[in-house]
Amino acid sequence: MSTLAHWCFRRRFAVAGGWIVALVALAAIALGGGTAFTDSADLPDSESATAYALLAESETGSGSGSGTGTGTGSGGQTGTDTVRGTVVWHTGGAAVDSAGVKADVATMLARIKAVPGVEAVVSPYDKAGAAQINTGTRTAYATIVVAADADTAPVTSAALASDTAGFDVEVGGQAFTEQPGASHGTEAVGIVAALVILVLMFRSGWAAALPILTGVVGVAASLLLVMIASHVVDLAATSLTMGALIGLGVGIDYALFIVNRHRRGLLAGRPVRESIADALDTSGRAVVFAGATVIVALLGMFVVNLGILTGMARAAAVTVLFTILAAVTLLPALLAMLGTRVLSRRQRAALATGAAPVAAHRPGLAARWAALIDRAPWRATGAAVLVIAVLAAPVTMMRVGDADASSDPAGTPARAYYDLMAPAFGDGFDAPLLLVAKVPDAAASTAFTGLAGSLATVPGVAAVSPAGKSALTVVPTTSAQTEETADLVHRLRDEVIPAAEAGTGLRVYVGGAPATSIDMADALMGKLPLYLGLIAVLGFLLLAVAFRSILVPLVGALSNLATILVGLGALTAIFQFGWGSELLGVGSGAPIMYLIPVLIVGVVFGLSMDYQVFLVSRMHEEWTHTRDNRRAIRVGLTETSQVIAAAATIMLCVFASFGFSGERIVSGIGIGLGIAVLVDAFVVRLTLIPALMRLIGRANWAYPRWADRVTPHVSVEGPAREPALPGK
Repeated sequence: MSTLAHWCFRRRFAVAGGWIVALVALAAIALGGGTAFTDSADLPDSESATAYALLAESETGSGSGSGTGTGTGSGGQTGTDTVRGTVVWHTGGAAVDSAGVKADVATMLARIKAVPGVEAVVSPYDKAGAAQINTGTRTAYATIVVAADADTAPVTSAALASDTAGFDVEVGGQAFTEQPGASHGTEAVGIVAALVILVLMFRSGWAAALPILTGVVGVAASLLLVMIASHVVDLAATSLTMGALIGLGVGIDYALFIVNRHRRGLLAGRPVRESIADALDTSGRAVVFAGATVIVALLGMFVVNLGILTGMARAAAVTVLFTILAAVTLLPALLAMLGTRVLSRRQRAALATGAAPVAAHRPGLAARWAALIDRAPWRATGAAVLVIAVLAAPVTMMRVGDADASSDPAGTPARAYYDLMAPAFGDGFDAPLLLVAKVPDAAASTAFTGLAGSLATVPGVAAVSPAGKSALTVVPTTSAQTEETADLVHRLRDEVIPAAEAGTGLRVYVGGAPATSIDMADALMGKLPLYLGLIAVLGFLLLAVAFRSILVPLVGALSNLATILVGLGALTAIFQFGWGSELLGVGSGAPIMYLIPVLIVGVVFGLSMDYQVFLVSRMHEEWTHTRDNRRAIRVGLTETSQVIAAAATIMLCVFASFGFSGERIVSGIGIGLGIAVLVDAFVVRLTLIPALMRLIGRANWAYPRWADRVTPHVSVEGPAREPALPGK
């Protein structure tokens, strides 16, 4: 790494210019070609996927329901080339079936039908839409069938043009569901907060700006590349948000560690060039190693085998890679240009007078904390475990599924649509289940007819209607996100349908939004233990190679799992229990979207490994030279605690800024990661890990001889040239 640092020092202007040229070139290609993001989610091999496939093969494949619209979220896929939506209206005084209202509605629906991409419009005033009106509540709706790739904004405009004081109009359903897209600039708040923290830490504007600049450049280059790559691989628009969220957090932190080490070198009296080389040969190595663990954890998501998730993982991994490249190439070049200006004026003045090295360590909060851990490791361990247990406890009640419009913030279009539809057509109006049958013979046909007749008596069923020759639409009494609707799906699959199939060739498959959500959650959560085990083993092996120890990697891997539980517990409390979700602008409590736990697991594990590497690498560096375990722990904790605390606070600010995006998925990921990182840094890395290592003693660094012979030599911390803390 020192060779790279010297090369970047000599060619600092060429390196900086190369990054600028690369950014301009990527921007030109990305802006010229646009993007080709896709929000479609490939369904795993499941019962709901089979139902959609059968429906697509049947003669009535385009008719997926009774006209009540399809469920929100990814579960609304039907395998056809069209999607359905709903235009609902409520009259304030006149009867909803009065001649005047019918005339106004006819005009509105004519405008909608003329919009390109609209395939069909079913009015409640026609025979086919007779069930779409409730005169008692003065509410009715029309079903709109549009091409899957059609722009529905003109349809929305045409419908809302009729909205008046006495005639409320809303649109909803799958066709009008807005998928989460790229971030809306909320990360700027996190960047500003990070800059403030860095200024307070370094007392130098240049030193504070460098981590921000390096992180932003790395993220910008990677996101432009992701935009270009969307033409080649399937990526969701949320991949940009994921890349920005993770990339900004780790990019700023990685640059911070290197800048901090470089400043310490300058304060110790080293020349600029030597200080940069030393920083890259120590903290730079740790950055590369830590970044590699994050990338490994992200790419491990491929084991879940879900396109939208692996697409996000690819984008985030590319972003982390670019932030590493920026930290070990662009940052050294910028440091070379600035010279000693990364120090405060007072520090530069002290160096100019030839005073004793400013780097002499003075007792401070970090040293006092390290001494406290050293004196009371049992109490520190107990307190840390208690905090972790309390914060992680809600995870035992986590429910995974799709949130529906009933939990959206009041005043949003989706919530307004729900509030019009639910009183008139029931809470389950937008969560229809689709029962698609294979009917090979007359006996099976008779059994299917009997099943159709008995469904209305099943608890939890509000209505049953035909959806074709061998398909039924079942409307639940409850909304899609409730436990009662999930119970209905299981009751149909496990009890009602098997009883109807018994002794016949009939086979009935349950699809629809709630069923798809259950199948997706089961598929992902079923692979979560495998994913956890994979990244835990890989993390253990990486740390074992780095520190040639068994217990240090084992403690690190187990503590990473504890941090993951904290993140998931906080997520459950805030977004499922609703403890503060309204303040984030995402509405009331609802099940946790099935993508989020997998993302939290992968990203938190990688970020936890970051802090473990930076903390333990400094301890290992001191252990290598003194063979004193207590001193190694105290020195490592003292010298890294300030920068780890600052890095975690910065990452919290960046992640939390995404928490106020107003999009439930993005907000959940941001808040879950932010709380997990904060607890990981202050409770786990700066308290629990040093306390446990103090209790374990010299056995921390024990490593079997046979393992030492077969383990490749990788130096994470590089050569230690900086003086350690004096005394014990």
